[in-house]
Amino acid sequence: MADVQTAARRLMENVEKVIVGKRKEIALIVVGLLSQGHILIEDVPGVGKTVLAKALARSIGSSFSRIQFTPDMLPSDVTGVSIYNQQTQDFEFRPGPLMAQIVLADEINRATPKTQSALLEAMEEKQVTVDGTTYQLARPFLVLATQNPIEYEGTFPLPEAQIDRFLLRVRLGYPSPDDEVAILDRQQYRHPVDELDQVISVEELAEIQEAIKSVYIDNQVKRYIVDIATATRSHEDAYLGASPRGSLALYRTCQVWAAINGRDSVLPDDVKQLAPATLAHRIIVSPAARIKDVSAETVVNDVLRRVAVPGAALGANRR
Repeated sequence: MADVQTAARRLMENVEKVIVGKRKEIALIVVGLLSQGHILIEDVPGVGKTVLAKALARSIGSSFSRIQFTPDMLPSDVTGVSIYNQQTQDFEFRPGPLMAQIVLADEINRATPKTQSALLEAMEEKQVTVDGTTYQLARPFLVLATQNPIEYEGTFPLPEAQIDRFLLRVRLGYPSPDDEVAILDRQQYRHPVDELDQVISVEELAEIQEAIKSVYIDNQVKRYIVDIATATRSHEDAYLGASPRGSLALYRTCQVWAAINGRDSVLPDDVKQLAPATLAHRIIVSPAARIKDVSAETVVNDVLRRVAVPGAALGANRR
């Protein structure tokens, strides 16, 4: 897994030239990319969500598009539309911004449910259907969706079915004072994202994504993942727990986390590290717990404390 670790490090270091002081969050974004999943970035405006998406696209040399969602946006504004050409006397498909390899869905919760649903087929099936014709999306295909957790007026909360399709939820947060000074210095004359170089190719990325699938996961660790997801469903503060898709998300991301740390097998610590980012957004906290300010992350952390960790037999099984 040395090649995977080297490529991941190049990616993270390249993005860090633009996003300062957020190594763990950048690592999670890279995990999402290598896991072939989609990422929900939930944070206040101005912390670098758009710049992060651009930096990632430049780092792998992929196409990039940004969709600014608004309440009056139609599904065809996202997927594309068929237009009649009088010269050829036939309909021509004009692709929408969703037909890029990395798509920034900005303020996704400002779009109506009808427009939000246009993303479902693309995110899950890697294709869009317009006027009965199906168009395959380019690979890799990654949706980075953002939403503001503070401002709810004029928004349409994402339904559970769509939230569940996001592999990870990441929060960037404000930078430290020293990091914010570094941001000011770097942007004194020009924006550093404009000078980013491509560090890996799309073809190399595809090979890495396939190689990661061979990372070994012991049966005890698989059971540990399932036990954690199951415990969220019966937790007293959870109205709805993590789905089996959540278990699979944790499984895939743990494989990537092990690989980018130079290991060919997954450890229970990898599961603990990634459980909050992969499971918390799939959990609905009960009304009674919400009154007590219990968050979904609190439920996940409580479950991690309760569920028994696999023992030392893992090393013997691996040998």
